[in-house]
Amino acid sequence: MNSRLKPSVKLLVALMVVLTMATPTFPCSRVVYLGPAGAVVTGRTMDWTQSMETNLWAFPAGLSRNGNAGPQSIEWTSKYGSVVATCYDGLSADPKLDGKRPALSIAGWSQYVLDNFATVAEAVAALKDEPFQLAGLTLPGGHAGTGHLSISDATGDSAVFEYLDGKLVIHHGKQFAVMTNDPPYEQQLALNSYWQEIGGAVMLPGTERPADRFVRASFYLGEAPQTTDETQQIATMFSIIRNVSVPFGAEHPGQPNVAATLWRTVSDQQRLTYYFEMTDRPNVFWVELKKLDLSPGQPIRMLPVEGAAVRAGEVSQQFEPAKQFAFMPGGDK
Repeated sequence: MNSRLKPSVKLLVALMVVLTMATPTFPCSRVVYLGPAGAVVTGRTMDWTQSMETNLWAFPAGLSRNGNAGPQSIEWTSKYGSVVATCYDGLSADPKLDGKRPALSIAGWSQYVLDNFATVAEAVAALKDEPFQLAGLTLPGGHAGTGHLSISDATGDSAVFEYLDGKLVIHHGKQFAVMTNDPPYEQQLALNSYWQEIGGAVMLPGTERPADRFVRASFYLGEAPQTTDETQQIATMFSIIRNVSVPFGAEHPGQPNVAATLWRTVSDQQRLTYYFEMTDRPNVFWVELKKLDLSPGQPIRMLPVEGAAVRAGEVSQQFEPAKQFAFMPGGDK
């Protein structure tokens, strides 16, 4: 472990990149591969109907944060450094506020987890008591921002958080390795069980619907080779998330939970490497976090992605100093 990284960063690096938003926005897919010798590789897609102006950011520990959800916004100082992919440089990729608890814009939900917890178990223990309320937001284009949050760590532990009728529901355990954005997670599991019973090797649902993507991702994860070869592990994860991506041109009016895939990521949580692929570019590039200094006092850095030059290979030294952004504001309008 590089001395410039706190040991707990090893457990944090993939949390942000597997943020998956639920209906009616951000129809995405997320998969966690557990391999021999403790290998953990997490992949996800980001699907949406328009550009998300995505960039990568490297945040050092020690940053002061504000939940940007009105006068009762929660405030904190980040314990850990992180590398994140952003949407609109304000959403670290909707219950009504009751005025009784601190509030956090849903745009900062995943960043709060990244900043404060070293493991999935820590996050679950702290968040199950709902120390804050999530404030909904409106995204560019007028869509409401609601969502699931899925997290994984270097031990292979996973958790899925979702609000159903204003109540937080958490699924915690290594078995919750696949998630898409719709329907509610318990129904996703039930639908997947149905397809397992009728024999996925004979027939798999092939549409772009989230429930069908969940089934395919689960089946192909079960088929994934158990290998210690790093290249094969990364290639395996890319092959799964590419299989559950939504192609350009797929339009479903009135169904914002189905949209074309804009980018894909794969996080090697043991080797601390974050792979990124824009679907309209020919190359994959990656960041080796051990080459970044994320200790307190270091500058915030940003790597332009969407609209920038085509990138390939390792890019940790291409991050540029940047000013901290505020989360997209949440709260009652």
